[in-house]
Amino acid sequence: MRTNYLTLVNIEHPIYHPVNRGDLVSVSRDHPDILMERTAAEALKRLLSDIGAEGAIVPVSGWRPRKEQEQIWADTVAEKGVAFARKYVALPGCSEHETGLAIDLAENAPYIDFICPKFPRKGICQVFREMAPYYGFIERYQKSKEAVTGISEEPWHFRYVGTPHSEVIARDDLALEEYVERLSRKKALRRYCQTYGTAGSCRAIQMPGRLQAAGKGGV
Repeated sequence: MRTNYLTLVNIEHPIYHPVNRGDLVSVSRDHPDILMERTAAEALKRLLSDIGAEGAIVPVSGWRPRKEQEQIWADTVAEKGVAFARKYVALPGCSEHETGLAIDLAENAPYIDFICPKFPRKGICQVFREMAPYYGFIERYQKSKEAVTGISEEPWHFRYVGTPHSEVIARDDLALEEYVERLSRKKALRRYCQTYGTAGSCRAIQMPGRLQAAGKGGV
């Protein structure tokens, strides 16, 4: 089955179908148990290699089966309370980690917090953040988008959506929810135009950014 890299996962859009384990690969030889979807993992490896961040930036958490997400939720509630868990841990079935398209990263250090790893906005971590859209990744949960995503700021959490989608999202400062809605509106307008409009008016409906030229406007 072809992977939909724009799959929206949140409390309103839970995951109904588990990931095919055959599509998952290790993100690095040093972390064989941290897995991602194959294309996303290869993109992450290229990005880390190209910016010389191998060893300086380490993967913390990639794909999670449902049972692991359930355990993380239960443990976080028990240790830090429901309010904290709701801010930083997605409910089981509503976590991007279950898609294999999300990765939590950390600046390499003797101690790394699994739930809130440090990924500062400076140095090699900031270089990664700035280059990520050119490799298909977006910083998924930004402070300015908390009201849209329903998740508190997570500077360490990156989501693979593929290019050119990632570049348009970063350029236009959008949350994935906003971008998917934008594409849905464009598709609806295009269908209406093709049914009721003229050829000229149909051509006037443009997909955002590079998408039309790339022929990748589908969600």
